[in-house]
Amino acid sequence: MSAKQEEEIKAFKEILKAESYGSQGEIVDALKEAGFANISQSKVSRMLSKFGAVRARNAKGDMVYCLPPELGMPTAKSPLKQLVLDVVHNGVMIIIRTTPGAAQLIARLLDSLSKTDGVLGTIAGDDTIFIAPADINAIEDLRQKVEDLFETV
Repeated sequence: MSAKQEEEIKAFKEILKAESYGSQGEIVDALKEAGFANISQSKVSRMLSKFGAVRARNAKGDMVYCLPPELGMPTAKSPLKQLVLDVVHNGVMIIIRTTPGAAQLIARLLDSLSKTDGVLGTIAGDDTIFIAPADINAIEDLRQKVEDLFETV
């Protein structure tokens, strides 16, 4: 990768960290203002995809592009302990909070567990998983088993 490409990627990430740009066109304009004259909307689109950028509400409530904390989408090779942030329960369901984009990957793994393992089923969003335990009387045991599975602290 050339030094110019590395500078472009660094500028792109800094622009997204500002959480102020709601369209790809605005990102293109910001990169051009930063001195990257040959940037196009299609290149910005590819970069957004490559780095796992998502549209989310910023502190002002505006929909903007931003990068997830890990600066990329999780993959099957990502260490699980880096993807799972928290495992808690409310006496009825177990809730797992993950890094953005990791919930479905983790839920797929959990779905491979059976009812005899204590998991009745899962529902996954982007960064949250709900686990329906097979027996709510053993929910703390299942929560601990799930936590041990992902080595969370």
